[in-house]
Amino acid sequence: MPGPRDSVQIETLPQVTVLCKNDTDRPPGVEGLEGLDLRYCTASTLADAVRGARALLLWDYFSTAVRDVWHEADALEWIHVTAAGVDTLLFDELRDSDVVVTNARGVFDRPIAEYVLGAVLAHAKDSRTSFALQREHRWQHRETRGIAGARAIVVGTGSIGREIARLLRAAGMQVRGAGRTARTDDPDFGDVVASAELAAHVDWCDHLVLAAPLTSSTRGVVDAEVLSAMRPDAHLVNIGRGPLVDEAALISALRDNRIGGATLDVFDTEPLPPGHPLWDAPNVTITPHMAGDVVGWRETLAEQFADNARRWLAGEPLRNVVDKKLGYVAAGAAKPATSNRSAK
Repeated sequence: MPGPRDSVQIETLPQVTVLCKNDTDRPPGVEGLEGLDLRYCTASTLADAVRGARALLLWDYFSTAVRDVWHEADALEWIHVTAAGVDTLLFDELRDSDVVVTNARGVFDRPIAEYVLGAVLAHAKDSRTSFALQREHRWQHRETRGIAGARAIVVGTGSIGREIARLLRAAGMQVRGAGRTARTDDPDFGDVVASAELAAHVDWCDHLVLAAPLTSSTRGVVDAEVLSAMRPDAHLVNIGRGPLVDEAALISALRDNRIGGATLDVFDTEPLPPGHPLWDAPNVTITPHMAGDVVGWRETLAEQFADNARRWLAGEPLRNVVDKKLGYVAAGAAKPATSNRSAK
């Protein structure tokens, strides 16, 4: 005679592994998501936690631990990264797999644009000198610059670069973009020049803003040639990734006063080592990779994941699907989710 267990199928919820930096830094609010078996881990326990998991949330968004345990990811369908850049995640085996990758596109656009506008204003108003004079209790009247009519080239024409362009234009600045291909009549940038030909165009701008993803074609996009072609009073802002800039060439340009200054939020090595020469380079403002981190950013990231998780459970197209070959979200990218919460 068949027993009760022979006639009833038991529902197994899809396992989602959540990689956290430590045991206390967990995404707020996701514990209440229905239909998921959430399993938290750190890099040291990821190998065990990823076995059988059908989705992986990288709350520790700069971790490279996934590549070390890839052979254990025996059921993985989807990885969500709580960062806009995915350069620390992507590796050949992941690129060649059917695993879908999504990112945090959109969360940081406005905060980073505000950071860039603040950096531009601080440079134009010579805030660095004002702070130094205040520390010395010195009253020294000076004239500073306005930004109306000033020119900026934004390298990177994705959602962050576009928000930067819109905000700088709203402040009265002239803006151009730099991307993979040159074009005209872009709705946010007007003219877009080819990033590969940046050295031929940077003498036009007062501010060069780097907002591109780190890929094989953007690594070192600002090299010694580009720095030499910049105006002697030009200002470099990097909120993308450190390796977009040749750091040695930048340090040399700053020390020789060949450019006017730099505002840097990202670096080749993070945290920036205490003895690094950029700390004391002239006319440099350094922030610790925080341009997009405004109050409430963790809650926004968690809700963005929750929205995609609900879509995944329902078999609907996921938002912010990364083109793994390009290394960023391509326009209109979406893939249908493959989860089936009734899987047995």
